[in-house]
Amino acid sequence: MGLFDTHAHYGDERFDEDRAALLAALPLPSDLCPCGVEAVLEQGWDIPSSENALALAEKYPYVYAAAGVHPEECLSWNDQTEAALRRLLSRPKTVALGEIGLDRHWEGPDCPWDKQKEVFIRQLALAAELEIPVCVHDREAHGEPFDLIRAQPGVKGVLHAFSGEAELARQYVKAGWYIGLGGVLTFKNARAAVEVAGAVPLERILLETDCPYMAPVPYRGERNDSRKAYAVAVKLAEIRGVTVDEILAQTAANATAADG
Repeated sequence: MGLFDTHAHYGDERFDEDRAALLAALPLPSDLCPCGVEAVLEQGWDIPSSENALALAEKYPYVYAAAGVHPEECLSWNDQTEAALRRLLSRPKTVALGEIGLDRHWEGPDCPWDKQKEVFIRQLALAAELEIPVCVHDREAHGEPFDLIRAQPGVKGVLHAFSGEAELARQYVKAGWYIGLGGVLTFKNARAAVEVAGAVPLERILLETDCPYMAPVPYRGERNDSRKAYAVAVKLAEIRGVTVDEILAQTAANATAADG
């Protein structure tokens, strides 16, 4: 059983020099990931990056795509955006709508709150119509995305890089959602993430990298990639009192179920 990285950004410019070589090597056992990477979900953040995500997914059999408009890109939404998303989401290897959500950290003139909410609500409605899971970005917003999600009870998905408290995580899980855990879980000051990792049923946890960002210890500060999520699996196994193989098998099964 290999590792399933449910949140990656290989379209980022930091992979420009070695993208093809790195992606080709992911399934192979390595010092970073002895089991190899079984699958990757490449996330879009606007229409061009979502198109690139699909192109990677159609090139590599173990890569899948998510298409969506990130809150930081909310001003890019126009009359053609929804049609473009529908086209991308109709392709077999596009398995989720993401990365979408709300972000209080970057709220401002270039990322206005009202526009963030409008774009998030429109994408949640699209996910409900198409019956496709979503990947939600929630930075310093926490309960606010949950309120909008509850207005679309048919929509399910994952809270990417979840940074809220354990009680909110339990509420999401009760509503049928998954919790994404990545490199933050290995940080020394990761009290909330560790509490969430212990409180949420293992059947509702997904492994992710958010690469090239958020590399786990002992790689913190380096460019992240899917292989380094193995360190997150090791930490999660320690917290849960199970083997790494159990973590890999269960989170991979979770990812398959979450993607429908």
